Amino acid sequence: MAIGANALTRWTAPEGRWTEPDLHLFPQDGHRYEIVDGSLHVTPPLDGPHESIVRAVLTILRGAAPAGWWVCARLGIETGASNLVPDVTVLKPYSSGAVWADPADVACVIEVETGTSRRYDRLLKPALYAEAGIPAFWRIESEPAPVLHTYALGPGGYEHGKTVQGADLVQVDAPFAVRVAPSAWL
Repeated sequence: MAIGANALTRWTAPEGRWTEPDLHLFPQDGHRYEIVDGSLHVTPPLDGPHESIVRAVLTILRGAAPAGWWVCARLGIETGASNLVPDVTVLKPYSSGAVWADPADVACVIEVETGTSRRYDRLLKPALYAEAGIPAFWRIESEPAPVLHTYALGPGGYEHGKTVQGADLVQVDAPFAVRVAPSAWL
């Protein structure tokens, strides 16, 4: 409870696991609040280059998306005891439209790495997305210049597909056919 105009709201952590309703306790302050197996994970606010890449990827994918597909920024995915928020989520046609997407509705998730999210975006989140059965995963390195790594779900998790960099347009086939040139994303 806050006392005075400038006092911070006080709250306590849940007694057990964090759950999706607990995420509503946090302000819209630029941090990314996610739950991984009932534990809270917080990423600091993202910088300008990261946001430029996210906007560019959204624009390119939305322009190439077949009718009925949705390309969304920061749409959460609920899978088991985890609530993850990718930078970009591509939903299949006829998705449920839920506030937290069902992994069965997701065709591809995209993470843009930063210095504070590199290990999380390379190791933990892809493993959780693969476990949820999401067919495609893109990971974008942002420094020193954008580099796209595509992955497709295989029997043992994600298998590396293409690495795309530079100014030449290269076709990527998942989640749908789209031509990309990562150096143009900044």
